[in-house]
Amino acid sequence: MRWTMRVGVYFCRCGPGLDGQVSGKIDPGAVRGAVESLPDVAYFEVVDFACADGGQARILEHLAAHRPDRVVIAACSPRQHEDTFRRVCAQAGINPYLMQLVNIREHVAWVIEDPERAVDKAIDQIRAGTARVLHQEPLEAAELDICPDALVIGAGPAGLKAAMTLAAAGRGVTLVERGPILGGLPVRFEEIFPTMECAPCLLEPVLGEILHGELPGPIDIRLTSTVTAIKGFLGNFDVTIATSPRHISVDACVGCGMCIEECPTSVPNALNLNRTTRKAVDFELFGGLPNVPVLDEAACTRFTEGSDCTACLDCCPVPGAVLFDEVATATEKKVGAIVVAIGATIYDLSQVTRLGYGRHPDIVSSWDVERLLAANGPTGGELLTADGRKPRTIAIVHCAGSLDADHVPYCSAICCQTAFKDAHLVESKAPGTQIVSFTRTVVAPGKEAVDLYRHAFDGPHAVERRYHHPGDVEVRVDAAGGLAVSHATGAGEPEVTEVDMVLLLAPMVAGPGPRELAGVLDVPTDATGFFAEHNARSDATRSPVRGIFIAGTCQSPMDIQGAMTQGTAAAGHALSELVAGRTLRVDPATATVAPDRCSGCRTCVPVCPYQAIDVDGWTLKASVNSVLCAGCGTCVAACPSGAIAGHHFTDDAMHAEIEAVLHA
Repeated sequence: MRWTMRVGVYFCRCGPGLDGQVSGKIDPGAVRGAVESLPDVAYFEVVDFACADGGQARILEHLAAHRPDRVVIAACSPRQHEDTFRRVCAQAGINPYLMQLVNIREHVAWVIEDPERAVDKAIDQIRAGTARVLHQEPLEAAELDICPDALVIGAGPAGLKAAMTLAAAGRGVTLVERGPILGGLPVRFEEIFPTMECAPCLLEPVLGEILHGELPGPIDIRLTSTVTAIKGFLGNFDVTIATSPRHISVDACVGCGMCIEECPTSVPNALNLNRTTRKAVDFELFGGLPNVPVLDEAACTRFTEGSDCTACLDCCPVPGAVLFDEVATATEKKVGAIVVAIGATIYDLSQVTRLGYGRHPDIVSSWDVERLLAANGPTGGELLTADGRKPRTIAIVHCAGSLDADHVPYCSAICCQTAFKDAHLVESKAPGTQIVSFTRTVVAPGKEAVDLYRHAFDGPHAVERRYHHPGDVEVRVDAAGGLAVSHATGAGEPEVTEVDMVLLLAPMVAGPGPRELAGVLDVPTDATGFFAEHNARSDATRSPVRGIFIAGTCQSPMDIQGAMTQGTAAAGHALSELVAGRTLRVDPATATVAPDRCSGCRTCVPVCPYQAIDVDGWTLKASVNSVLCAGCGTCVAACPSGAIAGHHFTDDAMHAEIEAVLHA
């Protein structure tokens, strides 16, 4: 014979008397008799405002006096006040998970007009809640120590801002960058829209703080490095960082450049569109920070041919700066949170064959022209064609591959402003050059972009031609190497414009970075290849994995301002989760696996939206990381063996709740 439990039921009027949000539709007096007749109900108590301080105090006093075994509170949504009433139960010495909150406001009072029907449904729901709570078991939340330090992956605008924000709050930061310099793409640009300010100058204060400032928290900079493995969860991530040899010591080198002068080996410089050469040991970018060269193993004859060349070592005035014997290393770090800011790339325009990219050196992308216009570029900032001529006419093709179902279906929202900027730079560096812009649609968001648009299109040498479909514009190369743009007007034969150079505005795409790192992080990517957000509208810098945040263009195409803002936001989220000295509370209402019933089918792994399930490679048994698990129950429903159970949402409790309604 089952021991009879004593269930205390509290009815919240959600207002005074019969004028409350609940009691105005559901008369508690009409509910009392039916509820008190339930076999396990010990009493039925009515409260005006259960969530208010006075209401909580009254419930607390009543619980302390009557000591029920289980508690049912008929009030509002668990989303709003479940935690409130759990705290009240805990203060009364009752396990919080022995309380069931029944929503009779949103589910009944607000949606049913007929008071009699509202009373009947309220009784049914309280009966169901009472049946369920009898099967609930006491659960205890775990408390885990956390590491307050953070890892930032990527040292572009978003990553730099995140690292500086975290360090300014006293957190230790490990900043991992794949390349040999900091700053990402903007340090390679001449000017940035919409204000046309110096791009490297914009980042200089941040770079100065990170490299030479006295921030409260230390920043451990790992250049030429990648993250190869991550294990753990919020507050306790174990990270493996692989570092490739640079062969020039960042700590010892003074950046004098003597090794570059003495190096006998020259190779084409891809950064400058192969229009110049660089040495086997050279600066990644003139003016890039740290101001230390890189010895390229793919170009140095010591590594490609096994030669005994020591030209760079012989001329170096600093002992220990040249490190021929440096090898790749792997190190372990423990961090509490991770900010991913690895950036993006542009679409491979050679895939859009009608535009001719790659078939002629004067058909260039928007990123190519950044180098052509840069003071430290192949022509010293002078706009010249590949054969050294000043162009008389330049075509700028908007939406090159964008808004195209065969290539990139979305709009990057920054390409148009890049085009406005490029038109402005061409006008200033090559006055008199005719600029013919082929536009499909023009995007000029924000407070300042329209002024840049007007400046670019209202000039005496500016011509705008609209097209409507991706195939309406084609770039032609004749036998003599001449360039022309064919433009369908919709009226007869297409117009053909002869030009000296074609600038293609390429869309921003995720590239391989997110896809490669997603497997390491267990963070999913979306249909476009960018990292998936927790919520694209309200929580764009949180990933679905607790403790891992995303910032900048690895989340979505955006400008530098947006990337730096997201970097700050991601750091803020991390700081709110990682408070030094505070423990991490782990909600016990999670899933658990019965190993003896698990068949190792892995059905549960892909359906978990929080990447909380692992399968042991040796035993093939699944296990749930309780820190990552949100208790959604998806895996419980998916498991074909019935090996997964949800704490606080057990089969017995769910069946009892449903049967109480069906048999009312």
